[in-house]
Amino acid sequence: MWFLFAVLTTLSWGAADLFYKKGSDAKDKYSHLKVSIMVGLVMGIHAFSYIIIKDISFDLFDMVRYLPVSALYILSMIIGYFGLRYLELSISSPVQNSSGAITAILLLIFFPQPIGWLNVLGIVLITGGVIGLGVLEKRAQSLALQSDKAKIDPKYQLSVLAITFPILYAIIDALGTFADGIYLDELQLISEDSALLAYEFSWFIVAIVCYIYIRFIKKDNFNVFKEPVRTTAAIFETAGQFFYVFAIASNAVITAPLIASYSIVSVILSRIFLKEKLDKAYYIVIAIVMIGIAVLGIAEEL
Repeated sequence: MWFLFAVLTTLSWGAADLFYKKGSDAKDKYSHLKVSIMVGLVMGIHAFSYIIIKDISFDLFDMVRYLPVSALYILSMIIGYFGLRYLELSISSPVQNSSGAITAILLLIFFPQPIGWLNVLGIVLITGGVIGLGVLEKRAQSLALQSDKAKIDPKYQLSVLAITFPILYAIIDALGTFADGIYLDELQLISEDSALLAYEFSWFIVAIVCYIYIRFIKKDNFNVFKEPVRTTAAIFETAGQFFYVFAIASNAVITAPLIASYSIVSVILSRIFLKEKLDKAYYIVIAIVMIGIAVLGIAEEL
């Protein structure tokens, strides 16, 4: 069943990325926090519903026990939401999903297993692709800064910083997934249900804090009932998280790079629905990253 859960996670998170991008507004400096509010709200609703439907008890201390994992995941996601304001989804998603390769490396280092040539090839392709995307994005932004486009597109005002957001996401998310692998698979420090609920309730608290900050401190007229796009993103995110917990609890080393391939779904959807168009060089490098992710997944499966 872990493979089915991994596939469902991949499809859910790929769709979530599309709606995250649609719900990101470069002109709204609180856009990433508003996305976070909707994600935390939906996860909170799901957590309460899960307890009622399954008739299970939840130990609040599990939130503390699981906090290192929750904190890393939540931080990486908020950084990712911020970065989507300035980067095409076709670029950010493959870079972010290189976290699967980083996680696999960490798990193999601390929980040694034989490393074949396919693992090495996958890691090299992903690392080279991420560096290549950074170089291309820096070149494009440098050229744009010399034109009038920089005056109307906030993306270029951040220069090379734009590409650092998905890179930071990849690193922090990889640490979170590595910790998750330890908690759920290697050492089994917490059950799947407890981990899921602890994470979702942590997100719910973050949503409440963000809402108070935006609505009452910054006096922004934000209405959670008028956010169909961000709500849809949150629903896909929550569905993916539900399947993810059970997948990674069964086989962390294989699941991490496999789920990372959801960037393929994100890129396809961005082309169809967002009409994103990139230079040929971008697609070549993105293809390299995707091939690297696929190779790593195949290597771990073998």
